[in-house]
Amino acid sequence: MKFTKLVLGAVTALAFPFGAFADEAEKIETVIGIDLGTTYSCVGVFKNGKVEIIANDQGNRITPSYVAFTDGERLVGDAAKNQATINPENTVFDVKRLIGRKYSDKSVQADKKLVPYGIVSDKDKPVVQVQQEGKKVTFAPEEISAMILQKMKLTAEIFLGKDINNAVVTVPAYFNDAQRQATKDAGTISGMKVERIINEPTAAAIAYGMDKKGGESNVLVFDLGGGTFDVTLLTIDNGVFEVLATNGDTHLGGEDFDQRVMQFFIKMMKKKNDVDISKNKRSLQKLRQEVERVKRALSSQNQARVEIENLADGFDFSETLTRARFEELNNDLFKKTLGPVGKVMEDADLEKDEVDEIVLVGGSTRIPKVQQLIADFFGGKEPSTGINPDEAVAYGAAVQGGILSGEGGDSTKDILLLDVTPLSQGIETVGGVMTKLITRNTVIPTKKSRK
Repeated sequence: MKFTKLVLGAVTALAFPFGAFADEAEKIETVIGIDLGTTYSCVGVFKNGKVEIIANDQGNRITPSYVAFTDGERLVGDAAKNQATINPENTVFDVKRLIGRKYSDKSVQADKKLVPYGIVSDKDKPVVQVQQEGKKVTFAPEEISAMILQKMKLTAEIFLGKDINNAVVTVPAYFNDAQRQATKDAGTISGMKVERIINEPTAAAIAYGMDKKGGESNVLVFDLGGGTFDVTLLTIDNGVFEVLATNGDTHLGGEDFDQRVMQFFIKMMKKKNDVDISKNKRSLQKLRQEVERVKRALSSQNQARVEIENLADGFDFSETLTRARFEELNNDLFKKTLGPVGKVMEDADLEKDEVDEIVLVGGSTRIPKVQQLIADFFGGKEPSTGINPDEAVAYGAAVQGGILSGEGGDSTKDILLLDVTPLSQGIETVGGVMTKLITRNTVIPTKKSRK
């Protein structure tokens, strides 16, 4: 088969080696680091020789990735989440599960049935539909994400006392190019230039390994968040971070665990109390928030009480959920996380005993069963507890921001990141066949040509 010369560069919206941009670093103002999460977002900045994770106007270091539309205003973050039970149809969350996807995707169709707001098609692109001042309005996932990014931008501006126009934004390592580009577009809509898109587990590895001195070590980052899951295996050697392999699932996380518990209680109410809340959006939102609270409690206690006054038409719901029942309801999903772990080990050609450290990132890694499964997989090896799983990704993004702005100074000058492309990339040839040019886990930037 004859090809005209084709060049494919896996560099567009992916990560870059840090050290390659020293010249441009001097020209950029302060660059903040933002972890744009499915359920929560976090922002940090490199200031006075260290990273500061910035609290929002409520004093919280993580902000719910929620946007709500009321008659008179738009709410973002805690304020949006706090009114979700009284305004469910116009409160948007989990938009990261839509960004860069097609409306016809199975995952989008499944999510559409689980959220209280509308998701409709615009040329096979999922758009969010809400009511604003009595009219139906639609927003692209990028626009909703931009509103969350604006909130993080404002949080940083209040803390720093100046305008911020530049950011490093993180994405799941297993995001494809469309999802990465859409995230970058969200940054542009928010009024910021996204200087880099970097992978979440790699950012967390920087947070973990930035101050580690000594010889080379193999580190496995297990990143289980609210909506996405990544595993990345890398070597850290005196500031050089080399990713060996990455794998994951862009539709697996705490929201799925919550959904299992919700379905369990919905069925229980129907059977035990003859109450059906499956179509009641307000009741579902009340249950969703209470289930999230109880799930968190079960990470530190063996049972927790679900208490919701007036869940539906005067019906008060009160039940105990045990940790054992929670684990039973989600056992298959927990075990599903081990598949990508095995795959990165295989791709990197490493044995289990060659992994020196296991780093847990994302709020869902607080679940004891998840911690136990990964420890058992590695023959009883205990994961490292040195970093905050909620803040590590924003921390690493802020370090990258410090390098680009020059504010990192001596403490970041030796850091070099060699990341990989998570998915194979290629071109369509005669007959609709994809010819791979760049295979997954290739170090980037790279380019390949074919004649």
